[in-house]
Amino acid sequence: MAASFLIVDDHPLFREALRLAIETAYPDAVIQEGSSIKAAKDAMAGKSFDLVLLDLSMPGTKGFDGLLEIRTLNPKQPIVIVSGLEDPRIIHEAMTYGAAGFISKSVRKPELSEAIRDVMNGLVYLPRGYEPPRAEVPGDKKTMDLATRLGTLTPQQLRVLQMLRQGRLNKQIAFELDVGETTVKAHVSEILRKLNVSSRTQAVIEVARIDFDQVASGGMNEDAKHR
Repeated sequence: MAASFLIVDDHPLFREALRLAIETAYPDAVIQEGSSIKAAKDAMAGKSFDLVLLDLSMPGTKGFDGLLEIRTLNPKQPIVIVSGLEDPRIIHEAMTYGAAGFISKSVRKPELSEAIRDVMNGLVYLPRGYEPPRAEVPGDKKTMDLATRLGTLTPQQLRVLQMLRQGRLNKQIAFELDVGETTVKAHVSEILRKLNVSSRTQAVIEVARIDFDQVASGGMNEDAKHR
């Protein structure tokens, strides 16, 4: 069977570049494209791909939300990040949240094709010269624990959590999801239990760790801690 790929990027020119790189490595590949996380989730409904190529910076998502949504939808789906964000901590966090590799958008097409082939062969591809943060960096263990806890959320619970981060009330979330407020309250209770926090505010503060600006700066700033 031909290898199947899903390209998720909001830039048409880069989707085309990825398509050409895939076709160079796998001439008979079956390739689908999506310009948003919603489009990606629709494409993945009831099926999986040999590889998903995902840009982290997508409209309508924040931090690693897009990666988490796809991972929660199908935990076994191999996902490689293709991004212009090359901060070592961001690369490290992406791998912590389950990415199968991280490819820089700055690489040339031959290297891009090679990287895709490596990931398809079960290797972990990372940018040349990448050095992971030292294990003893404060907060690393907390981030890994958070990744594990976030992985226990259902797709619907993850959506509710995202809306909590946006400051929405239960009735607003209920309207958006077309469910009753009682259902939303049940989801919130489960989210708090799974994240091991006692309030919505604590949940939002805890999950702020997955934002790019917090990762790149090595953790939450003092203002964020007291919001």
